[in-house]
Amino acid sequence: MVPLSWYIIVGSVLFLIGVAGVLFRRNIIVVLMSIELMLNSVNINLVAFSQYMEDLRGQIFAIFTITVAACEVAVALGILIALVKSRGVHNTDEIDTMKG
Repeated sequence: MVPLSWYIIVGSVLFLIGVAGVLFRRNIIVVLMSIELMLNSVNINLVAFSQYMEDLRGQIFAIFTITVAACEVAVALGILIALVKSRGVHNTDEIDTMKG
């Protein structure tokens, strides 16, 4: 049996890697992947606490978080494709306004 603290440590490390990716990287795809990494680290902690407390609410909430993350990716990729087609933008520094 793996102790709860190991799950918390893994989730925290993954979350910090995701935060570093969002703060220090400029490529839009890398930023999106870092956001997904942060959401998945939260899911690890939700499922770990749910298992530890023997309650399904954390696992159910993790499923909703996965659904929201999938919707977020769909919208973000749509915006990214529109930016690349209209302006050839690949970095977050090049985005200054949403209108064309």
